[in-house]
Amino acid sequence: MYLKRKIDAFLAEWKADPERKPLIIKGSRQVGKTESVLHFAAANYQSIIEINFVRDEKYKGIIADGYDAPSIIKNISLLDPSKRFIPGKTLIFFDEITEFPEIAASLKFFHTDKRFDVICSGSMLGVNYKKIESNSVGYKKDYEMFSMDFEEFLWAKGYGDDTVQELLTHMRELRPFNELEMGLFNSLFFDFSILGGMPAVVVEYIKRNTFEGSLDVQRQLIADYKEDIRKYAEGVDQARIINVFNRIAPQLARENKKFQISKVAPGARFRDYRGCAEWLSDAGMVNICYCMDFPELPLGGNFDPDVFKLYFADTGLLVSMLDDEAQDDLRANKNLGVYKGALCENMIGGALIKQGYKLFYYKRTDATLEEDFFIRSAVSLIPVEVKAKSGKAKSMQTLIASEKYPDVLYGIKLSQGNIGHANKVYSFPYFCAFLLKRFMTSFHPEEEEAIEKST
Repeated sequence: MYLKRKIDAFLAEWKADPERKPLIIKGSRQVGKTESVLHFAAANYQSIIEINFVRDEKYKGIIADGYDAPSIIKNISLLDPSKRFIPGKTLIFFDEITEFPEIAASLKFFHTDKRFDVICSGSMLGVNYKKIESNSVGYKKDYEMFSMDFEEFLWAKGYGDDTVQELLTHMRELRPFNELEMGLFNSLFFDFSILGGMPAVVVEYIKRNTFEGSLDVQRQLIADYKEDIRKYAEGVDQARIINVFNRIAPQLARENKKFQISKVAPGARFRDYRGCAEWLSDAGMVNICYCMDFPELPLGGNFDPDVFKLYFADTGLLVSMLDDEAQDDLRANKNLGVYKGALCENMIGGALIKQGYKLFYYKRTDATLEEDFFIRSAVSLIPVEVKAKSGKAKSMQTLIASEKYPDVLYGIKLSQGNIGHANKVYSFPYFCAFLLKRFMTSFHPEEEEAIEKST
């Protein structure tokens, strides 16, 4: 069962470009890279040359005569004479190139040769990408693939682009949803939050229409990730990386979600764990949310790299790390308990990352003021507050009202509640989070209009 993915449209655009370069698809384990490429290839090429460097180690010898395209094609044909190289109608798919990054040096020659299209893919590319980049700079195109977002989940459930457009129209018109819409989309979003976006998990859910079997798939993925850490972590203590990975869920359950190295293990010191979070981020397992020095623009150079929160890159990983009692209650009664805030923040953080945003938060050391995330418009810094319970966004109101924070003109609140606008705060349900970037492209609030008129 193939699930429609956003990479499908990207691959079609790539194929339509007459000047297309070899493509490298990055993404963590089990997000659907190989399946998406093979689905695309089957519909667009007469011949598909798939080489998996984990499964078929013998192909590591194809560079024996050099990296030029004719030599590599000759050696592939020697190893398997049945492979057909038809100029203009062949895709060469180098999969799991993390195991053989040297193949990236051939991309320059395939691009110059132009007879065959080339796609490379692999898990854990982030931790080995410097070598791949140096071998192929200027002669390849990159695409980063994530686990499924809520839009792709809606597609899997049978909803079309018209449904997504209707959700966006509600946001742009600040028009509340009716009771039926709220109940339906909140329920779908909650199911998606429990499942996460790994295609194998979603497929089982679609087939059975229950959560049955999803936990087993999620826990196997956790085991595979830990094996990846043992296999690929170099220069950083593997046990410490696993310690950090294991402590993400318990630390997210606390009210203060800042990740504290001192809580990872007895006697743990920050300097001993430096680089662990970054390694997990490069591997695509976690998203790092850095603490801003002060809520002002620009975002990029205004944060403390040593103060951060850690979220799982996929909420299914967070859910599968919960204790057995919490698992049973969550799946039977949809009761999140102490993990409700953690799951909501993790979901929204992932939604922002998948839209191309980076994650930043702010917490004043001398007060209770704290904001979960920030995005920006052309002229404004926009706090994004995630409310696990109904209530006023007090910190956001403080940022907006105080003259100390001139870059903050208005804010966005995400909760289980409906669409609304009051006191310069724009409220949306959680299930609209995946549309924030599209919403912002045409959003021109009265607060920003006033600024433009004054200038």
